[in-house]
Amino acid sequence: MKIVFDKVGHTEKPFEVDIQNVTLKGILVKRGYHRVALEAELEGSVELVCDRCADVYQENICSPLNLTLTDEVIETEDDLDIIEFIDGVIDLDFIVQSEIASIENSYHTCKKCENDMGEFEKEF
Repeated sequence: MKIVFDKVGHTEKPFEVDIQNVTLKGILVKRGYHRVALEAELEGSVELVCDRCADVYQENICSPLNLTLTDEVIETEDDLDIIEFIDGVIDLDFIVQSEIASIENSYHTCKKCENDMGEFEKEF
């Protein structure tokens, strides 16, 4: 789902996006001339690979997502929760896909490996 940056006003604009069994549901609201606040919940199920045994498993996620969206280049390292949409179009699908990729790229262990503290090496 794409929304033109200038179409977001000071009145809350609700949205809901479903991608790969994950739903992002929340609001967009203008917070300044070049700033839009995204306040949402990320819920669903993500397929992960255990980094210890390489088994594939499903993990349920439910977390708040609060971002600042802008249509200009921001040169600050103080706030890492800013996403720039220089073309003036907010791409909510991109945000969901980025959050899924971030979760998938973290370190994960399945239930059976969660408490296993022994040395481990497995060849494939």
